[in-house]
Amino acid sequence: MPSLSTLVDNFNDGVIGPNWGNSYGGVTETGGRARVPCATGYAGYQTAYSWTLAGATFYVKVVTTPAKSTATTAYCGVYVNAPDYDTSGTRIGFTVNAVTGMLRMQSDTAGTDPSAVEITYSATTHAFLRLREDGSNVYWDTSPDGTTWTNRRTLATPAWVASSVEQCALDMSAHRDAGTADYAEYDLANTLANGAVITGTASLAADSRLTAAGKVTAEAGAVLGADSALTAGAVLVQHGAATLTAGSDLTADASAEGIPEVAALSAGTHDLLIEQGATFMQTYTVLDDGWTWEGWSARAQIRSMPADQGALLLDLQPHLVVDGPSVRLSIPATVTETLTRNGVWDLEMAKGTTVVRILQGKVVVSLEVTR
Repeated sequence: MPSLSTLVDNFNDGVIGPNWGNSYGGVTETGGRARVPCATGYAGYQTAYSWTLAGATFYVKVVTTPAKSTATTAYCGVYVNAPDYDTSGTRIGFTVNAVTGMLRMQSDTAGTDPSAVEITYSATTHAFLRLREDGSNVYWDTSPDGTTWTNRRTLATPAWVASSVEQCALDMSAHRDAGTADYAEYDLANTLANGAVITGTASLAADSRLTAAGKVTAEAGAVLGADSALTAGAVLVQHGAATLTAGSDLTADASAEGIPEVAALSAGTHDLLIEQGATFMQTYTVLDDGWTWEGWSARAQIRSMPADQGALLLDLQPHLVVDGPSVRLSIPATVTETLTRNGVWDLEMAKGTTVVRILQGKVVVSLEVTR
């Protein structure tokens, strides 16, 4: 990681956040928007070259576009740059051309795309621009409201997208070659929530305490129980233990013989770090006194993103074993070597019509060097 799906900003705190560390050209956060000057120099809200487009979705609202004035070139755009963009001109994104009035969907190499798709730009119809990648294709989508989307172009994923994990940069930029300087404005990056940003502190009560074990590196166990305490292996790399307990009341499904009290909780957050080409093993145990998963089945998947838009990267069900109160995940090295990208996962337990989601989180694939 990080996946561009996780980059969220509504630009309401008046500060250019740390995610935009490569910003240039005098950009500001003004009036709840990312404001990018459009002058004869170049300017852009840009992240560091540490993000991933593979398996990701990113959208943003284009609030203000530059005026043509007397320019022969005046535009704003949203692009994902390849690691070597400065020398290769390789990127994927949208350009709003203020001179021609066209919206361009492009996949540039050497700064150009002969097969780019252009449509007449509408500030209303194309208010939101979205890029997404599902393991097979890149999609350019537009929306008037950030909810209803129309696909404008689909292209087989360029090889650099999959090979550039944690090496891409998002750039929301603007430029003109002449005329009166103005600006482009962007808003609602991966969010439709436009409320004010409030910074505060919170204290954990005694029966919702949080403790953490140290970092380690090989095999992990997550323990789920019922006493309202949360113990978690801090950023588990490979071996640790996490304990999740809850003292909430639970109304059971009438069709079920029993449900662990942990079902009264929201699913615990537990990220997987999978080393490509290495055996992966973790065990998750419920500490609900006398509880057993006997009669239940475990199921889990890794997808590029949640829900139907996410490509299935790996079905984990064949690698899950239920043993009393524990569920063991064991992925052979021959299987992990097929994983080439990051994603998301969750772990569900099912019995009859009863389904309990117990864990969910990100999946980070550490690419193999030795082969």
